Amino acid sequence: MTSASSEIRTFRAADLGTLALIPWLARNEEGDGRTPCLLACSLGDGPDGPEAASAAVTHLLEDMGLTADGEPVNGTTRPSLKVSMLVVAGQIVLQLPHNISSQVTPPADWLAAVEELGYAYFMLTTRICPSTGPRRPAEGAELAAFAGSPDTTNAAAHVYLPARGLRA
Repeated sequence: MTSASSEIRTFRAADLGTLALIPWLARNEEGDGRTPCLLACSLGDGPDGPEAASAAVTHLLEDMGLTADGEPVNGTTRPSLKVSMLVVAGQIVLQLPHNISSQVTPPADWLAAVEELGYAYFMLTTRICPSTGPRRPAEGAELAAFAGSPDTTNAAAHVYLPARGLRA
């Protein structure tokens, strides 16, 4: 006889560890412009390690109504989406459920591209980012290999995420 588990999973923000944001530009399908991309990933440095961090990202995705390896969601037509991106004063501020936020300073050409398009191609992956120490994602070729790996993108939710600014 099989019994169903009545265990309710609770989300612990600490399990995420450091949430890194990695901005870059990708050539668009038409080849005539650049698409601003933003990858969010945990460094796996929470108190219970990488497995708990990956599980916490999965929980976040569920709370947002997103799934890893699904079709891209058009967040520009879903105002109720539970993830938002504020672009202000040269910074990206990503806001997620459970009062989780992370920020990064992207390159100037990324800011110009997101201002032109009004959105970024956002991915939140359950795959743990390699790091070079506490709160420091890998850099250079290692980071590029991670961000561009099918293992990373297949383990991510994909969203066309509108860029919001402060209203005057």
